[in-house]
Amino acid sequence: MNSALCRKLGIEFPLFAFSHCRDVVAAVSRAGGMGVFGAVLYTPDQLRTELEWIDAHCGGKPYGVDLIVPTSLQRQEEGGPSDEQLLGALPREHLEFVESVLARNGVPADDLAERRRALLHVSHNLNTAGAEEMLDVAFSFPVRLIANALGTPPQIMLDRAREAGVTVAALVGSKKHAERQIAAGVDILVAAGGEAGGHCGEVSTMVLVPEVVSVAGDTPVLAAGGIVTGRQMAAAVAMGAAGAWCGSVWLTTAEGEPGQRIKDKMLAASCSDTIRSRSRTGKTSRQLRSAWTEAWEAGGPDPLPMPLQSLISEPALGKIEKLAEGGHEGAADLATYWVGQGVGLMNRMTSAGAVVQEFKQDYLDAAERLMATLEE
Repeated sequence: MNSALCRKLGIEFPLFAFSHCRDVVAAVSRAGGMGVFGAVLYTPDQLRTELEWIDAHCGGKPYGVDLIVPTSLQRQEEGGPSDEQLLGALPREHLEFVESVLARNGVPADDLAERRRALLHVSHNLNTAGAEEMLDVAFSFPVRLIANALGTPPQIMLDRAREAGVTVAALVGSKKHAERQIAAGVDILVAAGGEAGGHCGEVSTMVLVPEVVSVAGDTPVLAAGGIVTGRQMAAAVAMGAAGAWCGSVWLTTAEGEPGQRIKDKMLAASCSDTIRSRSRTGKTSRQLRSAWTEAWEAGGPDPLPMPLQSLISEPALGKIEKLAEGGHEGAADLATYWVGQGVGLMNRMTSAGAVVQEFKQDYLDAAERLMATLEE
């Protein structure tokens, strides 16, 4: 594709695949796009293992990593909360509410405390020491792109990326956010509209993309939020975007990380079957509607700030998904996952590589339709 961004990154087609699944990342990179590995929930050792696998299976093609490196970092030795302090900060009201939701659906809560302890590394990743460890691992591999998923990248991330010759991307949900990221020196802006799965704002992709493009200048903009087809990508490029950043469309591929019960729920879902809620991480994120999300909306306690809310929700949701895969119907009713409104267009399972090829053909068909409107 005739694209300055493709030439800069060494890819054939400016389709960026955000995924927590290494198989998806490698498959998309091999197919000519760029796989970007979402590493927020990993320890440094786990991240190293995943990147070793991706590096060995991407066919020498470019790939990237997506981390959460907070703009304002606090050294744990300078007063950051200990593991015991984090666990002690979880209100009894929230713990009991989760247990009651599980009980109503026949899901035992016997190992939630153990599961919470297993997730404490996520909070460690959000302080200086933990973030530096994750960056050490990421930059020890030949990544071509590193993305910050939440907020402006701190100077340490920008400096290390410059030193390594790695392109820095950051997600934005408003023109104001874009201006802040440009001032910080980010190389690529990902304009994520409110249709997106996971953390998202309120402004729709159709409005957000041209707004961000209007202030981006020479900084490339990737459109994100509800984009699951090549024709949507073509529409974004027509608005000034340099490509598309997609996450949800990979979830229903054969390689995608959710279990089959969740995939089946997504394949059957309409665009109305998602909800924006703070109940999963403490920040607004879009996810699949389920008995779990309905319980929080109907009378759950106010969500806690990040990372406390994750310590409330993720242990239960991990257990729910495991039991749902084993055929537990109560757990299947509760099961949810981050997904965007484009889920209504995701109605058949295929491979990640096939999705890339379908994007290319669909993009080409859309471009030809646009060109035909100019013919006499």
